[in-house]
This record gives sequence, C-alpha cells and structure tokens, in this order.
Amino acid sequence: MTKFIHLLYVPTMNCNMQCKYCYLKENTTDLKQDDMYLKTLKYAVAKFKQADIVPFNISLHGGEVTTLSQKDFHDLIEYIYNYYQTNKDIITQNGFKLGTPHIKTNLLNIQKHLDTIKKFNVSISGSLDLPLSMHDKYRLTKGGGKTLKTILDNIKLLETIPNKKKVSATIFQEHFQKIDEIIKDIKYLDQNTCLDMNDFNFMIGFKTKDSPLTPLTEKNQVKFYQKMRKAFLNTNLDYGVRYKWFAEFTPAYCTNCDNCGEKFFLLERNGDIYSCVRGQKNKAFYYGNIYKDSVQTIMNNAKTKIYQIHNQLGFNRECASCQYLYLCKTGCPYVKKLYHQNKSYTCALQKQIYKDNEEYPKDINNDEDVYLYLNKNHPELAPTYYPKNQSQNSDIPSLETIINQDKKLKDIYSSDIFLLQIDDKTYKLQSQILKKQRDIVYITDKSKITLYIKKGVLENTDYPVNNSLYIMLLSGQLVVYGDEQRPKQRHIMTHQIYKDIVTKHQSDKPNYYQINITNLLKMYQDDYSKDKPNNLFFTTNALRDYHYLKQKNNAYYHIHAMNLPFQNIEFYYIKEDQS
Repeated sequence: MTKFIHLLYVPTMNCNMQCKYCYLKENTTDLKQDDMYLKTLKYAVAKFKQADIVPFNISLHGGEVTTLSQKDFHDLIEYIYNYYQTNKDIITQNGFKLGTPHIKTNLLNIQKHLDTIKKFNVSISGSLDLPLSMHDKYRLTKGGGKTLKTILDNIKLLETIPNKKKVSATIFQEHFQKIDEIIKDIKYLDQNTCLDMNDFNFMIGFKTKDSPLTPLTEKNQVKFYQKMRKAFLNTNLDYGVRYKWFAEFTPAYCTNCDNCGEKFFLLERNGDIYSCVRGQKNKAFYYGNIYKDSVQTIMNNAKTKIYQIHNQLGFNRECASCQYLYLCKTGCPYVKKLYHQNKSYTCALQKQIYKDNEEYPKDINNDEDVYLYLNKNHPELAPTYYPKNQSQNSDIPSLETIINQDKKLKDIYSSDIFLLQIDDKTYKLQSQILKKQRDIVYITDKSKITLYIKKGVLENTDYPVNNSLYIMLLSGQLVVYGDEQRPKQRHIMTHQIYKDIVTKHQSDKPNYYQINITNLLKMYQDDYSKDKPNNLFFTTNALRDYHYLKQKNNAYYHIHAMNLPFQNIEFYYIKEDQS
C-alpha cells in the first residue's frame, strides 16, 4: 500500500544571516560548490518511490535557499514543478492538494531569483520580526549588519509577481511587551505591501541554547492571542486572525499526529534525514542517511524514535480528561523533550483556540480516543484507561462469564499456552479480543523466532494424532470478505504442524514444546504490509473447531467472538538488507 509523506528539503546549509535566536547557529555555513543540491533530492525521491513511498509535498528550507546560484535554484525549482505535474494523479486521487514549489526564506537575497519564482509559480513564506522596531536587533547579517530595509525593499519587488507570498513572525516575551506596536505593524504591512496578511502566521518561540530571548508563559500566550482577536476580529483581517495566524496550533499542522515520524521528514543535501526543522542537527531526531540506509530502516527509526520520546516522557493524566486530546496528541515531541515535560508547551493557548472555533468541538468519545492514543504511544498505561461500555445490554452474559462456564473455551483464551520468543525477548500471548493493550513488535529478516506451546494442549482431544498446531498469518492491509461485506485483514497463509512433529523437537523450556518458525515467516516477507502491523495467530486445530462449534450453538458467544479470538501478536517486518 502506498504511503505518503511530507518532505522538507535543505539544498544548502549556507545562510546570509545570523539571527541571534537561530537554532542552527554555527551550522549555517556551507560553501561547497558541487551538484549534490539536486542529485540528492532526485535520488531520495526515486528511492522513496521504489519503496512505495510518495512525497505529496516537497518544500525547500535551509540554511537559506536563495543563497544558491541562479542556475542551481532554477534547476531545483524546475525539478519540483515537474515532479508535481508527473505525480498529479496519485497525489490528488489520495486526497492531497496538488502544490506548487514552495520556499521558506529570510527574503534578504530573493531579488536574484524573481524570474524563476514567477516562471514556476513559487509560493514564498518569509520571516520578519514583529514589531519591526525589533527586527534589526535580532535578525542580522553574519557581519552584524541590519537587514530590515533590504527585506522591505525586496518585498516591494514582489508586487509584480502574482504568486502567493506571506510572512511569519516568532513571538517571545520581549516581543509580547510591545504588543501594541505589533498590531500597528500588521496594519502597516497589510496596507502598504503586497503580502497577504490574512495568510500570516505567528509562531510561539521556545527556549534554545544560548538564545537571548525569553519564551512566553502559557498565560501570556493566551493573552497575546486574545489581544490579536480583539484588535482584528470584524476587520478586513478577520479571516486571518480566526483561522490562519495561529494555525500552527491546530490540527492543520504536524502536531495532530499520533506519531509524526510516520509522515514528516527533513532531508539535507548530504543525505541526512531528520524529523523536521526543529529536530534538524539533533541526534535524537536523526533518522539515517538516504545514501547509506535502506528506506525501511529510515522509516523504522523515525517511527521508533518518536514513539520512544513520547513514551519516555510519560503521559500527563490531565490529558486523559481533556476532551481535546484527539486534536493536539500531547504536542510536539521535540519541544516536549527539550522542556522535559509530557504535554504541549502551548496547551492553554490550544485549548482557547479550540473553544473559539466551532470546527474543533469537544470529543464525545473521549474515553475511547484516549485509550486508542495510549495504545499507540503508552501501551503499558492503556489498560488503566480501558473504556467501560455503559450501553452493554446487562441481559447478555459477558464473554468472561461464558468462558468460565466452559473448560474448552478456557484453553482457547488461555494466556499461558503459547509463548513467542523473538531473539532474546519472550512474549506471553493472549487472545486479541480479551487483551487490553496491543502487542506490536518489530521483526527483522535476521531475527530468530521460536514458538512454545504448553504440553498437554495438543493431546487434549479424542484423537491427538490428528490434532495440529494451527498458525494463521494476516496482513495489516484490509480487504472486504464474504456476503456481509465487512472489511477484514487480508489472509496471507494458514499453516498446520501435526502433533507428532511438534512433540518430537527438544525444548529449552520445561512443560513446553518448542518449534522454530523463523523460516516460515520469512517465506512471506514480501507480502507483509509495510505501514500497518501484520497479525500472527496461534491455536490448535481442535480448539479452532470447537470455537466455531460454540459460535454456531451459542448466539451470545457469537456476538462476543465475531473476530478471531485466538492468541496473537502484531508485528512489522523489516528487511534489513533492503537497499
């Protein structure tokens, strides 16, 4: 199944400015004169697509992209433009808006690229400091020179170009103290420049190493937001202040992900891949190198690292009772790690934005969504938040009651008859419809996988010699089966190993038989889903037959056990040698 990603590309680390709060600081010098600026992007896109991963968006970041030569900039933009045209159908048919080439720029050197910008309809997102009186204090050239006048002159040059052009500003406490000036300057930019100030963005700054600026308190974040609304609601900038200016803190941006490592990637010219502009040059958010590592390894590192960061920081129990968790997903993992806190650094601001916007209602299914979120990011906590079904008909006996009244069903649902060992870690397998948290593991083509089955289970039938270990393998991909037209996981294989074969193998665990299933799983490595967990079930032929007999004879049991009830584990399969 095709996977879609948002790709930021950094063709050069060079920058013609040295902003005092720049998170890249000494990294913004890159004087290499080579042709890798385009080769790396082409190579990465081709390698991703070979792995059935399609960038639906390619944006240019830095460094400063306008420090490229006119030819290099033109060739890079032309490639991205043609990429969108070539991949128009697959992008739009999968629900993504077809973009145009886009650059993030400081606007200081944009004049030399105006012809290319106009020719390929490049959209521009520039940066300013507001109020403008503070711009030359913090946004300087590498030689310490002022930049505001040049930038405003360059913005004036954009008047003849019909492309989308916008700016953004990062707010710290020092800016907040001059909030009336900010309001005045927004009006000035709206009235006297070609910038679309309804498409403006505020960002809330956070503390970084050696930054001279002070982050806003959560209380002042809300005050700033409310002051902007008071000044601009019911004006010509009403749309902007309602929907665009604070869009970074809404689900339109990357924070509305259970795991942003599944979707957002930043690629540098040397092939290094990081999480995003925040995680750039940070080891904890480094996913690998497109020239040295397989795509599967990079994708696995991304998902695993973001999962580990969320998991290590813990879950803030206040989030469980907040009916906006489905929108914020506890915030940016980079800032959470930076601040050593387990919720969003803009939590109060986000809540206020949600309350003011009818598009973001409180979650009426909060208990279920909290449980689903925890299953993905904090599986050890998920059972504590298992939702109680208040609507269940009390006249229908529970599944646990039905099981306790039937000795054979106890074996079908027992949590100690199957153990699965993957390399040096052992998992006690449970029924998928009884367990209160999902077991999701990573298996590589180098892993050793051993199954243990409790002695006596295969023998517990009238004709043990006819009984078998019954293994079912399902893909994470959904297909529609049967007359009921219900989506289910696609079946890959069913494998039976008869009792006399299982019992003849020596075992290193007392009271259990042992069998190596490494090669069995490896046989189907090309059939597994890459982006959704696959499912592996174990039972015996006799227990399986009894399950279906019980379904036929007991309507209450059929209601509870419509899905496969057998002991299972979910897994991703990684081919380490994939190029």
